[in-house]
Amino acid sequence: MAMCLRRALQSRSLLLLRAPRCVVALSPSSYASPRDPALEEASVLGIRGGFFRVGSDYSLGSRRGFAKGKKSKDDNNDEKIQVDPNFGPTVKSTTLSQMEAAIVALSRELSKLRTGRASAGMLDHILVETGGVKMPLNHVAVVSVINSKTLSVTPYDPTALKAVESAIISSPLGLNPTPDGQRLIAAIPPLTKENMQALCKVVTKSSEDVKQSIRRARQKAQDSIKKVAAGFPKDDIKRLEKEIEEMTKRFVKTADDMCKAKEKEITNS
Repeated sequence: MAMCLRRALQSRSLLLLRAPRCVVALSPSSYASPRDPALEEASVLGIRGGFFRVGSDYSLGSRRGFAKGKKSKDDNNDEKIQVDPNFGPTVKSTTLSQMEAAIVALSRELSKLRTGRASAGMLDHILVETGGVKMPLNHVAVVSVINSKTLSVTPYDPTALKAVESAIISSPLGLNPTPDGQRLIAAIPPLTKENMQALCKVVTKSSEDVKQSIRRARQKAQDSIKKVAAGFPKDDIKRLEKEIEEMTKRFVKTADDMCKAKEKEITNS
């Protein structure tokens, strides 16, 4: 009888070992009645056979896996965005260059507008075709002011005199230079009231265009700052944003002053 009972318990042990791990962790009471005389011996054999050891290892493995994941998560939380320490100066330098370029473009546009007063720079934008190549007039000739109403244009190459004359006549300035030896004399005609009003509208449009360019440069700087804000102290970010804003205001004022001066030059001519 004892031999049969021992063999039965051993068979049950083999079945439990072959069962899935989720079954291993079940108490032997699931398989035998609490009053079964074999229960106590089966429990002892089960522990010795490794049922609960295997279940314990599985649980431990799960705990280790969770702990490892938590550590990895903590590592990710500790990671910080790597930001170039020279980011601030770089953003300011780039924004400054863009705003300066906008002012230079405005200056070039305003110089194209003819007033009743002679100015050496008023011919700079005119292109002269010489030798099959188009070049700015100030690259092929010297422009000087004879008086407030007259300009002198002297080509570096005397053979280019006709080309320079044609270029000036074709420009929208409304000038008709006359040859004087190896130079051209260009008289600046007075502006009519209608001309003045039209020119002032052009100045206003140029002013708005350059302000938009300046504000676009500011927006680009702000977008760049937002992308790296998490990697800098808040005080540094606020300081940088304030500097960009002050730069914007300074250039907008410069544009306003240039346009007001041009309007005054037009109306007083």
